[in-house]
Amino acid sequence: MSKEIVLEVTDLHKSYFTSIRENEVLKKINFKISLGEFVCIVGPSGSGKSTLLNIIGTLDRPSDGKIFINDIDVFSLNDHDLAFLRNRKIGFIFQSYNLINRASVLQNLELPCIISGERKKERLSRAVKIMNMLGISDKSNYKPHYLSGGQQQRVAIGRALMTNPSIVLADEPTGNLDTKTGNEVFELLEMLSSKHHTTIIMVTHNYDLALKSDRIIYLKDGEIEKDEYLK
Repeated sequence: MSKEIVLEVTDLHKSYFTSIRENEVLKKINFKISLGEFVCIVGPSGSGKSTLLNIIGTLDRPSDGKIFINDIDVFSLNDHDLAFLRNRKIGFIFQSYNLINRASVLQNLELPCIISGERKKERLSRAVKIMNMLGISDKSNYKPHYLSGGQQQRVAIGRALMTNPSIVLADEPTGNLDTKTGNEVFELLEMLSSKHHTTIIMVTHNYDLALKSDRIIYLKDGEIEKDEYLK
């Protein structure tokens, strides 16, 4: 039985215009990603990796083409519904963590659910479960700047999971970490994909890590050069 498709990218094109010329960043990108797949996007600097991730995450709009998340044509939505979808269906993990330093670990985790209006009892219960799963329950009252880089990235992963998103987008999540800690963070993402059926899309320059994922999409000059299934 075929797996449920959670993301479909159709004829995606992105250009930026200057007074002199059109700069094509993405050209006719097409792919589908299934529930629980762990996909790495690799390619040289300037190949369009982060632009593609930002469009999938609805942080940027395409010049042409469509993005479907759970069969929803996301860019057909109005701004209010698009913001709701972004909050509920997409989790974000960044290279620089993007945590709020004046807030505790628990408060950082709660934030997406506060924005979506979830009741305190439910969001606290979910936060406790996620902290236990990620091995940071003893850090719940710590401020992020007291944590190691690996611990901060675990908090960022936990925050991304709080709304039970359809897709987690990770932009160079191991880029600021040493090799050992980066491997630990990658293994954590791998566990979320294999055991919890979380769909992970990760941009990385680390080809050795990418080879451990389910699939690699190679970008070059804004186009898909190769789409390789590893598992």
